Amino acid sequence: MNITRMRYWLSPALMCWGLLGACASLPDVTAMSGKLDPAATPSVQGANGAIGEARTRALLAKRWPKGSLDLQAQAALEEAATGVPLIAGNKCTLLFDGPQTMAEMLKAINAARNNINLETYIFDQDELGLKFADALIEKQQQGVTVNILYDSVGTIGVPAGFFERMRKAGIRLVEFNPVNPAKLSGESWKLNSRDHRKVLIVDGAIAFTGGINISATYAKSSLFRSSARPTDKSQVGWRDTHIKIEGPAVQAFQWLFVRQWATQDKDDLPAADYFPQPVIAGDKVVRVLGSEPGGKFEIYKAYNLAIQEAKKSIHITSAYFVPDRQTVDALMAAARRGVDVKIVLPGVSDSGLVFYAGHAFYDDLLDSGVQIHQLKLAVLHAKTAVIDGNWSTVGSTNIDTRSFLHNSELNVVVMGEVFGTEMEKAFQEDLRDSVRITPEAWRHRPWADRLREFAARFMNYWL
Repeated sequence: MNITRMRYWLSPALMCWGLLGACASLPDVTAMSGKLDPAATPSVQGANGAIGEARTRALLAKRWPKGSLDLQAQAALEEAATGVPLIAGNKCTLLFDGPQTMAEMLKAINAARNNINLETYIFDQDELGLKFADALIEKQQQGVTVNILYDSVGTIGVPAGFFERMRKAGIRLVEFNPVNPAKLSGESWKLNSRDHRKVLIVDGAIAFTGGINISATYAKSSLFRSSARPTDKSQVGWRDTHIKIEGPAVQAFQWLFVRQWATQDKDDLPAADYFPQPVIAGDKVVRVLGSEPGGKFEIYKAYNLAIQEAKKSIHITSAYFVPDRQTVDALMAAARRGVDVKIVLPGVSDSGLVFYAGHAFYDDLLDSGVQIHQLKLAVLHAKTAVIDGNWSTVGSTNIDTRSFLHNSELNVVVMGEVFGTEMEKAFQEDLRDSVRITPEAWRHRPWADRLREFAARFMNYWL
């Protein structure tokens, strides 16, 4: 069993350990908009601080399709739900699959002049992991401050020597919530709380996030936007999505990294210019949402609010789909009121438990009119959504209880039709490479699959 497969099978077993105590629960988000008291105009931060109401209205008054989300109203509701303002003046670049994303990240690392902060769930000692480690060591030796925060479960099975080599080169590394309690230095043992974020911040000016870990599973491209049509899954890499952000929003990424580092009760970050004067890099308005266990459920609330307010379409791509009842009900209600609800899910998965547990709500969703499609050949690992063509999100969060309740996650919400159109094109591309699961086909699935689904269902909370 390889390391990637082992960590996904071992993680649920660790989480179910009896020492973990009572189960937590997600907040009630039913009919959320009616419980909120939004401001008339949402607050927007720019390169030089808060933007006035008139300019805010102009920023959000971009043309959008009639009958879809009103961006200003949606932004105000979302801010009331999450407490997080919008940030204007950003450039957002979508990145698809491993090779394209890795090339952009390495390019940014190689151009670093002051500091590099990396927060990742998985950092494997393989071809790509070694390439990243070498690049980071080289920058540290050039005088760039490099800090790495990596998750203990996500890197389980990775030799300690891999990280020690970087540490000896002067890089500061922190293992998030060690599996071994002997490694703790004062904080309580919170094994079930994991850092699932995938964030790279360079010089406080460029930030990356999405679903892509540092692992050789991303050494090859998937079928996405490829004219080639391989028939063997060994010939394709994982299908994933990342986003590169430039502009004032990078400061929000940096703040979330600093705060996460501080939770581990380790040494302070070394001195560096982490928060340079922000500059306007583009015209995108974004909201950077970070969530953590015991927090305010910012990402969960934003997702459900957007689903509840959708007027035209909800297009979701989810690697691990084990939704809670409230999210299922929101998707079903949207489909019943005439919203085009389509979900692209894995046809093959690296985690059998999650794959079959995710089938628990297929009957309800299909009966309500939700369309479910399963991606062929490539392992799907992307976590994205585009709603009504103008509310988009890319990040590390899966549509499952683990992401919303137990993990530290980070998602970017991008407002506007231009970026939404890019997201829609990507979604349609994934539909092309997927098979639709019809209600008739689902009712006649093999009994062996039904038994696996039944067994996996009891693990829903922990997956």
